[in-house]
Amino acid sequence: MPKRVDHAERRTEIAEALLRVAARRGLHAVGMRDVAAEAGVSLRLVQYYFETKEKLLLHGLRELTRRFGERVAARVRAAGDDPGPRATIDALLRVALPTDEESRNFHLVYTSYAVLSLTDEALAAQPFIKNPDAAEGAVVDLLRQAEGSGLLRPGVDPQMEAVSLLAMSAGLGTSILVGQRSPEGAAAVLNHHLNRIFRDDVARGR
Repeated sequence: MPKRVDHAERRTEIAEALLRVAARRGLHAVGMRDVAAEAGVSLRLVQYYFETKEKLLLHGLRELTRRFGERVAARVRAAGDDPGPRATIDALLRVALPTDEESRNFHLVYTSYAVLSLTDEALAAQPFIKNPDAAEGAVVDLLRQAEGSGLLRPGVDPQMEAVSLLAMSAGLGTSILVGQRSPEGAAAVLNHHLNRIFRDDVARGR
């Protein structure tokens, strides 16, 4: 009896191959033949599942988004059953730092998608690209939650601090990629600014 093919799994495997090649060479330089070789399948099979490079790129972006969300969720879970605003924000910011191969690849490939979206309307319309304020909104909500619970220092503006923290995280990520700063050094900078926002008596994760 022939082995039953899990089409969703096969599509995911091909998308993951795309992301690996894109991390090494840049998204603009990746062809469907390169992806087939990386995945260990035929070019015809890649074309069967995705038909065009554009469709493959769109699926790759969705896979990149899914994997990032899983990393964030895992980091938040690791902070405890009830991590609180500070630990949740810390998790969001630290996951975005390129501290291992997967997060480094995320930085490189997401940047490639963002650049390519400037000239590709289909990519530009994808939620992960189209709505860059989603992360900002999440951090603002967490800071306002902390403010309502009396966890922030006096005079802290949740909106401004959310913008600052995310911009800082992005900049720190780039500094790690180019070797300017170590992951530990970048994490220390983030912790310093969280200490500036949250009261001294707020235990980390509460």
